[in-house]
Amino acid sequence: MEGAEAQQGATCNGLVLSGGGARAAYQVGVLRGIASLLRDPRTGSTGPSPFQVLAGTSAGAINAAALASTASDFLASVEQLCNVWAEFHAGQVYRSDTLGILGTGARWVGGFAFGWLLRDLVQSRPRSLLDNRPLAALLNRVIDYRNITTELRRGHLSALAVCASSYGSGRHVTFYQSRRQIAPWARSQRLAVRERITAEHLLASAAIPFVFPSQTLAIEGRQEYFGDGSMRQVAPISPAIHLGANRILVIGLSCQQQSAEPPPPRQGYPSLAQVAGHALSSIFLDSLASDVERLERVNRTVALLSPEARASSGLRPIETLVISPSQQLDDIAARHVGELPRPVRTMLSAVGVVPRSRGRRARGGAAARGATLASYLLFEAGYTQELMALGMSDALSRAPEVLRFLQKDLTGQVQPIPGLAGQRDGRY
Repeated sequence: MEGAEAQQGATCNGLVLSGGGARAAYQVGVLRGIASLLRDPRTGSTGPSPFQVLAGTSAGAINAAALASTASDFLASVEQLCNVWAEFHAGQVYRSDTLGILGTGARWVGGFAFGWLLRDLVQSRPRSLLDNRPLAALLNRVIDYRNITTELRRGHLSALAVCASSYGSGRHVTFYQSRRQIAPWARSQRLAVRERITAEHLLASAAIPFVFPSQTLAIEGRQEYFGDGSMRQVAPISPAIHLGANRILVIGLSCQQQSAEPPPPRQGYPSLAQVAGHALSSIFLDSLASDVERLERVNRTVALLSPEARASSGLRPIETLVISPSQQLDDIAARHVGELPRPVRTMLSAVGVVPRSRGRRARGGAAARGATLASYLLFEAGYTQELMALGMSDALSRAPEVLRFLQKDLTGQVQPIPGLAGQRDGRY
């Protein structure tokens, strides 16, 4: 793989954060686990971020930008993310009140059913299922975009990449900031643009199709509408490599472990929520494994080349480590659907999200119908805290792999982070 900033023999760690809406709370838990592994018991600090290149798409882009803005103190950066995700409620991301839902989701769903009657009466059609203006305010409150430039200048960060998809040109665009001059690259239907990352880039990258409105960004002297970067690239591994990473940690959001017994097929015609959830999973989750497999095949090919051929080709081996959920996040979401605000639950019930009955255990198809769709929109503390706890547990269970990957020694007992209560019972 090529890398514009890589130096011969130099190690450059990259962190790749994939997309998945509220599921991205899992990433924060993994990062907290890594921070606890790296924490110096004498000083209580981890020092700067162990990742020089950060690349993210959708909600992963937001997490990556937050990490980049405080890269000089990895522990403080992770704790800031934890504080936000542990206290989440849907109203911080999208309008979840009755008036807000009536202005977007209800009109949208009604448009499907009665649009042929109302097309002459409705002048302004809703652009998305939900209004995410609260997210814009949250981003500006918790991320210091100017400090990203400062961290780059001080050398605590080499590059930050945020991916989005253009609805106008159909191209996948990587917007990036870098410490050194790295020439933009172009491939078939892919383009890289070097410019300062702003809230608008994050909103574009996280504009889940149909769910959140698209965002306009200036590119090549014109304005284009952009949507979720996961539509073209679920895990931005390639941008991280272009920006110089030769060791990449990927935090996925889909359980890769196959159950011994496949869940029984659901009976009856699929609801709109089931179809939408399946479509979103195809966008966000299903291509990560294939991307990693493709990278491993390239690594095997590079290993067969002679040193001379490898030098002339510009290719180099890329070491990867993937951490993914050890449990199905759909099943976790099914337990928390009832925590959504009533107007949101009412709207989702209209498309087929049906909460599981109380006392009914999730087994196979017994999870709430439409829970996959809900899992992307469940910005509620009970759900996000459970995902964070799972992420931390998964990271700690693979401590030797993580430390070996980061070229650190496991010198003793993992030092708990002060204030980390209830990590065993799924609460923070």
